[in-house]
Amino acid sequence: MTQTLAHVPETDPGTVGLSRSRRILRAVAVLACVPYLSLKVAWIAGSRLGIPDGSVLLEHRTTMAVANVVTVLMDGAVIVLALVLTRPWGLRAPAWLLAFPAWAATGLLAPIMAGFPLQLLVDALGGTRVGAGGDGESFLDAWVFGVVYTGFIVQGLALGALFALYARDRWGGLWAGRVWELPVGVIGPAQQAVAVAAAVLALLPLSVHLLWACGGTVGLDASQAADRTSGFYTMEALSVVFLAMAVTGGLLLAFRHGRALPVRVPLALAWVGSAATACWAGWLSVAPLTDVADGPAPLMNLAYAGQMIVGILVASLGVHFLAERSASRTRRTA
Repeated sequence: MTQTLAHVPETDPGTVGLSRSRRILRAVAVLACVPYLSLKVAWIAGSRLGIPDGSVLLEHRTTMAVANVVTVLMDGAVIVLALVLTRPWGLRAPAWLLAFPAWAATGLLAPIMAGFPLQLLVDALGGTRVGAGGDGESFLDAWVFGVVYTGFIVQGLALGALFALYARDRWGGLWAGRVWELPVGVIGPAQQAVAVAAAVLALLPLSVHLLWACGGTVGLDASQAADRTSGFYTMEALSVVFLAMAVTGGLLLAFRHGRALPVRVPLALAWVGSAATACWAGWLSVAPLTDVADGPAPLMNLAYAGQMIVGILVASLGVHFLAERSASRTRRTA
């Protein structure tokens, strides 16, 4: 995740072959981008495909065109990342240049990968359908959500598998073994203080999201309270889960709890939890810039800010852990 990872003995790029499974995963990741990119390009060109009459999206054409261009670039980055993860020259890429986009992609895709199937289940049991507000008015046709979110889920699965294989080849030794085998010097008092700070700061956003997931309206304005759907409750509950994952992963790393656990377990909790907590909150915080949504209420903004801080703190713990373990392995092999 940082340039210090470059000190780890890495696989010779010339010896890495592109297996059939990786070629398939790369093709799946690229093809999964096509529906979303096609829709976005069509909307930029002026098409109303999938946008019903009266949709709020039709009221902000210029802003939405800019937003569509940005999201096209973001999804296009998935294709670039899939290529980097499957080519021998990709092993020479600076660690930070690859790890940060992968972390951000995790944070943006994980809530969708978990939330969309759960929302469909809740809807099937009588919840409010995807794309409808509290008054039942759709801003996109229902099929658009099915096509786009299914594509995101497939992208996430394929890209996640490719990154796991890549990381195993390049840095697999950094998470080998169990927590009890970690050198004492890998995590010190400063990192423990960071983990505790993250846990304390997580209390406010965790409490707020739990309250909203249970039906509370404190901190929501009248329109936000009226527009709640099953999707709102699902995502609020998932916000609690991802916050808990981030805090748990950070505490396990900092205090070496769960000593019998494989090291990759707290690292995975910290990676997914911090990414989903920070990046998803950051994405939702830019809603006012689109002029499509009313934007977060003050308490919601505070919760999002807290999530981003918690996610960044836990991610910094992961970076420090990997850098320190990389350095300790280098010293032992020197």
